[in-house]
Order: sequence, then C-alpha cells, then structure tokens
Amino acid sequence: MEILISILFLLVLLLVTNVLAHYIPFIPIALIQIAVGIFVALVARNFTIEIESEWFLLLFIAPLLYYDGAHFPREQLWKMRLPILGNAIVLVLLTTIIGGLFVHWMIPSIPLAAAFALMAILSPTDPVAVNGIAKRVHIPERIMNLVRGESLINDASGLIAFKYAVAAIVTGYFSIQSATTDFLYMFFIGALIGVIGSLALFWIRLHLRRIGIDDVTFYVLLQVLTPFTLFFLSEEVFHASGVISVVAGGIITSIIKEKAQSIIAQEQVVTQHVWSILTFALNGIIFILLGLMLPAATNAILVSEEIHNSVLIVYIVVIGLMVLFIRLLWTMLFSLLDNKLFKNNNISTFKDHIITTLVGVRGTITMVGILSLPLLTNRGELFPERQLLLFLAAGVILFTLVMATIFLPLLSTQEPSQPSNLMHEKRKMIEHAIHSIQLETVEENAPIALSLIHQYNAMLINIEQEQSDGAFQTYRQKILAAREIGLKLEIYYTNQYMAMHGFNQSIQQEVNFILKERRDILNNRSFTLLKRRLRFVLRERKLSKLPVHVLEQINQFKKDLTDFVSSSIVKHVQETNDYPADIAQRVEMYYRHLQYSSKNKVDDSKREEIKEHLALIAIEAQRSLLNEWYRDGIINNAVSKELRRFVNNLESVILLEEE
Repeated sequence: MEILISILFLLVLLLVTNVLAHYIPFIPIALIQIAVGIFVALVARNFTIEIESEWFLLLFIAPLLYYDGAHFPREQLWKMRLPILGNAIVLVLLTTIIGGLFVHWMIPSIPLAAAFALMAILSPTDPVAVNGIAKRVHIPERIMNLVRGESLINDASGLIAFKYAVAAIVTGYFSIQSATTDFLYMFFIGALIGVIGSLALFWIRLHLRRIGIDDVTFYVLLQVLTPFTLFFLSEEVFHASGVISVVAGGIITSIIKEKAQSIIAQEQVVTQHVWSILTFALNGIIFILLGLMLPAATNAILVSEEIHNSVLIVYIVVIGLMVLFIRLLWTMLFSLLDNKLFKNNNISTFKDHIITTLVGVRGTITMVGILSLPLLTNRGELFPERQLLLFLAAGVILFTLVMATIFLPLLSTQEPSQPSNLMHEKRKMIEHAIHSIQLETVEENAPIALSLIHQYNAMLINIEQEQSDGAFQTYRQKILAAREIGLKLEIYYTNQYMAMHGFNQSIQQEVNFILKERRDILNNRSFTLLKRRLRFVLRERKLSKLPVHVLEQINQFKKDLTDFVSSSIVKHVQETNDYPADIAQRVEMYYRHLQYSSKNKVDDSKREEIKEHLALIAIEAQRSLLNEWYRDGIINNAVSKELRRFVNNLESVILLEEE
C-alpha cells in the first residue's frame, strides 16, 4: 500500500511542477522539480523513498534511453560518431583521471580511488535537464545532437568506470587489463543483445500477426516491454551493459519501423501516445526523486562539525568548475584535431565551445550511482568519506544545472519564433498529416483518403495566401500548370479511346460536353461561369428526353472512359520525366482521385467512419510532431500553444465539415 501511495504522490507532484513551470517559464522545469522534491522532503520528514540503483536503471533509464535511441536521427548519429564517441569514452576517462587527481589533491582525506569514483559518476551528462533549457533558449542543433548522442553511451562508460573505482576501494584490488577487457565485453555484448533482441521481438510480432492476433493494444504493450526485456537480459543473464543494449535496441527498432511501415502503421498512433505519456512521467519523476533524495543524502555532512559548511560550498564550486573546465578543454582540443586530422570543415567558435560545455549538465545517473556506494569495505571498514562524496556529487549536479540556467540564455543570440509568423511550421505539420494519410491509403479507402488529402492541400493554399500574395500566386500557378497538363492528356487519351470504340451521336455529344467543362473549369471569369451554367441546363434537358437504356449506356460509357483516361494519365506521368516532380505529383493525385471515385462506392455512414479514422490518424501525427519539436527545443512554449490551437482548428474543420 505504501508503494502505491508513493507512486500516486509522485504523479501528483509531477502535475504540480508542470503547472508551476507554466507560470515561471524562465526556470527550467528540471530545477523546479528538484526544488519541489527538496521542499517536500524537508516538510514531510516521514516521507522517504529508498532507491536501489539496479531497479532505478531498469525502471527509469532503460525506457528513456530506448526511446531516445529510437528517435535520435541516425544520419546525425553516424555523421557525428567521432565527437560522440570522443565525449562518451575519452572525455569520461579524462574527467575520471584528471578530476580524480585534482579532488584527491584538494581534499587529501578522500582516497585516490574514491576520488576517481566520484569523478567517474560525475562524468555522464543528462540531456533531459538540458532539454528543459533548450525549450526556452536557442541551442544550435549540432550541439544538441552531440549532447544527446554522447548521453546514449556515456551513462554506460561512466557507470563502468565508477564500478571499478568502487571495487578498488572495497576489495583493495584493481587491474587495468581486467577493467579494459570487461568494458569491451560489456559494450559489444550489450550492443549485440540489443540488436538481436529487437530483431527477435519484431519477428515474434510478425509471427503473432500471421496466426491472427491483431489486437493493437497487445503490440503496443509488447513494444513498451522491449527496453525492460533487453536491459534485464543484458544485465542479469549476460552481465553486459544494459544501457548500451537498450540504446542499440532503440536504433534497430527505428530502422525496422521505417522499413516495415505498412506492416506496423496501425499501431504507431497508439504507441506514440503511450510513449509520450511514459516519457513525460519518467522524466519528471526522475528529478522529483532527485530533490527528495538530496536532503537525506546531504544532511549528515551538513550537521557534521568536521568541515565547515562554507568550505563545503567552496569544494562544490571548485569541483563543478573543474568538471566544466575539463569538458571545455576537451571540446576545444577535439575541434582542433577534427579539423586538422579528419578534415572536418565545421567551424566552431569559442562561444560554441562554451555552449557545448554548459549543456553537459549532470543529473540522475550521478545521484543514483553515488547513492549506491556501499557502507562497508570487504575488510569491515567504513567506506571512506561516503557522506562527503554524496554531498559533493549532489552539489555538483545543482551547480551544473544552475550554471546552464544562468549562462545559456545569455549566450543565446537567436530570438525564439513569434506566434504571429508560423507559416513554415504550419506547412510542415500539414505535409506531415498528408504523409500519414498516404501511409494508411489502400484500395478500399483510397477515394476517401484522396478526398481528405485534397482538403489538406486546400489548407496549404490558404497558408500560402496568408504568407504573401506573391507566394500564393506562385502556388496557384503550379496548380493551374498541373491542370493544363492533365487537360491535354485527357483530350489525347479520350480521342484515343473514341478511336478504339465506335459510339452513337448521344455519346459523342456527352464527350464534347465533358471536354468543354474540363477546359472552362480553368477559367473562373464571370462570363465563363454563366456559359457553363447555361450549357449544363441545356444538357440536362436533352438527357431527360432520352430513353432509359440510352442513359444507362451513357453512364456506363462515362465510367469506362473515366477509368481508361485516369489510369492512362497516371501511368503516363509515372513512366515519363516530361514534367517537374511537384507538378507531376499533383497530376497523378488528381487523376487517381477520379479513378478511385468511380469505384468502391461506400455508403454515407461507412464513409464518415473511414474519414474520421484517417482524420484522427493525421491529427495525432501532427500532435506527435509538435510534441517532438517541443521536446527537442525547436519551438518554445508560446509557439507550441499557437500551433496546438492551429491543430485543434484543423481537427474541427476536418471532422465536423464536409469539403
């Protein structure tokens, strides 16, 4: 019962901190959550949460790293592989060794191995915290990709270095050869388990589908359980790195999703929703737990009379500056080596190096790792300076967060996007919706899907018109060009069809009427519209005088002619390169719509059901894209609100109005 109450209490605190963040947006939400956790821990003295590092890594770190691995742009991961590996491995070792020597020199009471352990657990960066800062200030995309990429790996390297430093204190033995061998084993076996495990789970999903299990919720749950399964197998069965395993598994899952989109498309909307809720809750609870742990972890050293509190604060500031200084030196050195040895043409300024340094904030991995320090060594002695190490680690976490909060906004030169000018974002969201509908389009729902796409294209026209009259006219000219090309092809293939079949005078007149309508529809002058209306009335009067069997013959002819002309034009456009790509795509879509409209007639109730299903998929795809932009710091809170209103308006238009 106590566990259930604790979980519910943490979720309530999570909601409270998000409300507070809405009213004080200049403070990163991570700091707000830590502050609320500290406040609760100080007020409710009887409320304590014991955290074991093993289950914390399994419950929190595994799913978050899996999600990051699945959503990290692989092109950037490969392109930036050298700086990411440099920061994740070399920088961790430099921070551990240089920082450890410095800490031992400054505080001689801390043994060298304990100093190494402290700096090893301070080496992993926490991108979750910096994401909160990135939402309100502009951080260059390359730097954000770097810190996100290194955080996928340096959790493992930092924890392994910490493990061996602690083992050296507890057992009194350390072997560099054994540590290196174990690191390579844990890294590569962990990656292998992640790859094989993800492929195996995907094969299981396919097999279950083949035997008739089509429950979307079942497969979503299977996906959510994937990181926990991979982490457990890697850590408990093969004694490899669970962190590396879930990262590799996330990347493989992302590749599979792209290659087999048509197979798993139905579950993507639900999966994205579930992961959004899960990552939102886990990210927030992590920092609330951090705040709850800080008072208990630091109380013993603060009330101790051995070291004055002012001296402790100085230690924290000096060690924090040392951590950042080592990161700055490495960043500058690697940039120089990257340009000289690897011929990388990316020019990084000193300001870029400072930003790269500040975004390397420390977080929950550090706190959970340091809390796992044993109380006693194998000889039965107290772990040396354990309380001091806890206090220093907690202090450096807060120091790096505060430094990033203060100085990153000062270094940001780009103003956030203004809500009044969001044409580019709105266009991207509509295009994303169209793409999501295309992924769901099959022959049975093609007429409705194409009609819905046509609605979204009409919205694109409205956006272009809002942007500028010149842009709108350019957009309109492209549409007219596509229709003119289509009309020429219609005339050509209609004449071809007429030459292949002999028809009576009534059908000849109907063909002439259709072609005249196609020509005049491109001309919206008042006289042309009146002429079309008059011609339509005269045609209806003629048709009313014809026998029923002749009308049936005409209707069947029109259907056959539409099928022939539409399919011929679509094939013509696909097989030739006579037209610009964007215009050819418009021509193809228009005639695919005509082609499918004459087939698969659907009753109104079924049509509305299919339309609503496709519209909801498109709307949820837009909201997922919006969440991704906000999470990655591409847009700020004000822009996010404006775009959410835009999506809500789209939803009302699509679902409540007919075209």
